[in-house]
Amino acid sequence: MRYFSSILMILLLFNISNIKADEKNKQLDRLFNDLKFKDASLSYEIEKKIWKLWSTHPNNDKLTVMLAKGSNLVNNNKLNEAIDVFSNVIDLDPNWAEAWNKRATVLYMVGKFKKSQEDIDKVLEIEERHFGALAGQGLVNIQLENYEKAIISYKKAQQIYPSMQSPKIMIKQIEELIKRESI
Repeated sequence: MRYFSSILMILLLFNISNIKADEKNKQLDRLFNDLKFKDASLSYEIEKKIWKLWSTHPNNDKLTVMLAKGSNLVNNNKLNEAIDVFSNVIDLDPNWAEAWNKRATVLYMVGKFKKSQEDIDKVLEIEERHFGALAGQGLVNIQLENYEKAIISYKKAQQIYPSMQSPKIMIKQIEELIKRESI
């Protein structure tokens, strides 16, 4: 009887986890739709909700806490420690896009642009609408002098989040940089 109770409990926990993940995905779908079609003045509030969902693991509070710890390390300029924390989170759940995104950001900050790009590729494989990763990809490609790729990344971010300001600014700056270099 205990055996069957244990199995029933495991199945219940698994289903609850799936429900949480499915609900999170539905919330994200609604928010991304709102981000595209709602008044631009509301977009910042929608963006904050998206970041909160991305930064909250769908079924493991411990991983959410670990991600927040890594972010605090970044804020305190303890970048190598932050990379270690984000790497640990990735090891525990390699399908959580935000863990990859956080590590990509820190890798960029320490000048490891190719490794940052590899992590961004993983983010976008998991969550293709990740406008933060697309903007980060733009920055990485500027550092790698892949200006056309940077512009493409920013245009993709702009399609997902039309009122996002950084793509507009960066595309213009990159186009000016390309013109100056071609003279």
